[in-house]
Amino acid sequence: MAENERAGKLVVISGFSGVGKGTVVGRLLNDYDHYTLSVSMTTRKPREGEAHGVNYYFVTNEEFEEMIRNGGLLEYAGYADHYYGTPRSFVEENMAKGKDVILEIEVQGAMQIKKAFPDAVLIFITTPSAAVMAKRLIGRKTETEEQIDNRFKRAVEEAEHLAKYEYIVINDDLEDCVREVNRIVETGEGGVRFDPDFKERFLRELLEIIEGRAQEARNRVSGT
Repeated sequence: MAENERAGKLVVISGFSGVGKGTVVGRLLNDYDHYTLSVSMTTRKPREGEAHGVNYYFVTNEEFEEMIRNGGLLEYAGYADHYYGTPRSFVEENMAKGKDVILEIEVQGAMQIKKAFPDAVLIFITTPSAAVMAKRLIGRKTETEEQIDNRFKRAVEEAEHLAKYEYIVINDDLEDCVREVNRIVETGEGGVRFDPDFKERFLRELLEIIEGRAQEARNRVSGT
């Protein structure tokens, strides 16, 4: 590596469903030339429009488990009856070229990365409130009511890990959020530090939303 080149950084981006983290990642890749996105590996079947090596590397359970045994994954997790993981070779090769490699992964995988790569930059993206998150998630109309309820319950679990992230970025305005994430990666400054009061407010509001939706479902069943 030449003296004027730097080693790339490993950037982990997580966030609740509906907060726009995929959109933020897409803008980072489009607006800055030093990022590349790690393509995850999964054992689930491709959905309509998905391509192997673009959206995911689609493999069998046997192939995935062989990758685990051979140390070919940086992190992996089981979710909804399928495996998901990050291939090691792509990440290490691109970091060696000076690229900042983005992993858009769940909290469980992020904690594995944090343990294996202490220098990784961990960023959690959230909305200003649970109500905003719920509005965005419901508004995109891509999930069933049951799937939405499961995502809310998942968010309750994810909120318990907020304190483990170095940086928390509130996606209230997309342009500001993208610039803030890039500033964190480039300078190590930006975002907000963990605030237990924010977490408690968010959780309280989220639990109220969950209970409200459950009550609506009960009312529909009873006809009231």
